[in-house]
Amino acid sequence: MTQSLWWYVALVVLVGFERVAELAVSLRNAKWSFARGGVEFGKGHYPFMVVLHTGLLAGCVVEAIVSGRSFEPALGWTMLAVVVAMQALRWWCISVLGHQWNTRVIVVPGLGRVTGGPYRFLRHPNYVAVVGEGIALPLVHSAWITALVFTLLNIPLLAVRIRTEETALRTVLTR
Repeated sequence: MTQSLWWYVALVVLVGFERVAELAVSLRNAKWSFARGGVEFGKGHYPFMVVLHTGLLAGCVVEAIVSGRSFEPALGWTMLAVVVAMQALRWWCISVLGHQWNTRVIVVPGLGRVTGGPYRFLRHPNYVAVVGEGIALPLVHSAWITALVFTLLNIPLLAVRIRTEETALRTVLTR
């Protein structure tokens, strides 16, 4: 493996560790939410989401190794900057939502919709981070097939996810 490929694999592993940190926050927040009467919606799509996001990380590494493509500095450094920006956006969303943030759709009655931080500008800014990272992370090392497959599979998932979140918020917040 080339040095750039080693660095890329390390980047993907680092993003994987970041996902583990997200899951730890999510589990803590789920316990907090359920203790306050939180209601979960959309359990059916969650396993697909986990598989898709795990597949993104695996696909990045496998395609980069198998394809033998070299690191293209103009594309790679630009996409790395996008990956970093998407991580910052994701953690901004997590910090603004606080205990209400979760990888699952859990809504606590009476808390209301968060409208601060990035939510002042977009209803679902976390999904901007998901889409941006799903394209940019593979392209850091020219893994364009992974970027394309993830994006095409993520489109219907996000449609279901956003519809589920909107329904959950309408259902729980209007009770």
